[in-house]
Amino acid sequence: MHADVIVIGAGIVGAACAHALAAAGRQVLVLDAQRGGATGAGMGHLVVMDDNPAELALSQHSLALWRALAPRLTADCAFSPCGTLWIAADAAEMSAAEDKYQSLRRHGIACRLLTAAELASAEPALRSGLHGGLEVTGDGILYAPNAARWLLADGGKHIAFEHAEVLAIDGDAVRLADGSQRRASQTVLANGIHATTLCPGLPIRPKKGHLLITDRYPGTVQHQLVELGYVTSAHHNEGPSVAFNLQPRPTGQLLIGSSRQFDTTDLSIDADMLAQMLQRAIAYVPGLADINAIRSWTGLRAATPDSLPIVGPHPAREGLWLAVGHEGLGVTTATGTAALLAALMTGATPPLDPAPYAAQRFTEMATA
Repeated sequence: MHADVIVIGAGIVGAACAHALAAAGRQVLVLDAQRGGATGAGMGHLVVMDDNPAELALSQHSLALWRALAPRLTADCAFSPCGTLWIAADAAEMSAAEDKYQSLRRHGIACRLLTAAELASAEPALRSGLHGGLEVTGDGILYAPNAARWLLADGGKHIAFEHAEVLAIDGDAVRLADGSQRRASQTVLANGIHATTLCPGLPIRPKKGHLLITDRYPGTVQHQLVELGYVTSAHHNEGPSVAFNLQPRPTGQLLIGSSRQFDTTDLSIDADMLAQMLQRAIAYVPGLADINAIRSWTGLRAATPDSLPIVGPHPAREGLWLAVGHEGLGVTTATGTAALLAALMTGATPPLDPAPYAAQRFTEMATA
């Protein structure tokens, strides 16, 4: 196959980029070493985040694209528009919920504040004594590995896939481990934490996380439940942290997170970190102490210094495009990333201001 574009990485971000480029009429070759990454290890949440304007713009646009795709996704993608409940444990967090409510409402995002009584009625499994919460009704979840496969398949004849390990990118040539080469005028690097092996200058650090899934307990919770302290935890740049995040899977299972540890690529279970994470979850949903867990695992998020992804052209390597550094929001922002990147690569009008996600921002920061 003649390829106009080579995409390195078949996780959710790479697959979405290939899908968007194929929709724009490009012939795309996707190369993936199938070593496993954040797509297979993550929670698969689709959540609007508003820690800063750029994060809000990208996540809001991405969710609109996911909702447009949802009717076409196959059942095994497990899309569920369950919404998110941000839980306020005390008066200070309730004030933060009110601020978040005002911010989201200003941007046209459907949400509503819940009193303590309304929160207890919506999710009886939560402990008593909570102050209320914020329901964001347009959020959802999906099973990201199958969604990535669906995106590639939906590209039809415009997307070809090859199981191959990439050793180097040299101009329009991509060199593989078997000694062969693939060529295209444009190459997209979208292989998450592994991107630094092909582009060592990228400011990406590993951020390890633990997850645990239970046996089937349908109806235990209805929404994805997240503590309002999650944002603080998610953007810690140093030191380990845990936060409460509970997701009802369509199977009836419960997926429990989350934890963060910097600068380790050791994927083994850290028993102490897992215990802290579960204790945090039980503090919000006491009944979790009495249910059966069937599996726990870890994964590595690819984190940038400002917690925003790098999307756009490489500032010094012609023909190389970047879609990396999505940390814990890769599933959410895959579609928006892809739409932005495809527009930039094809000369179309970008759906978002590309400047906050450009690689040059780190060069400018270093110079300043």
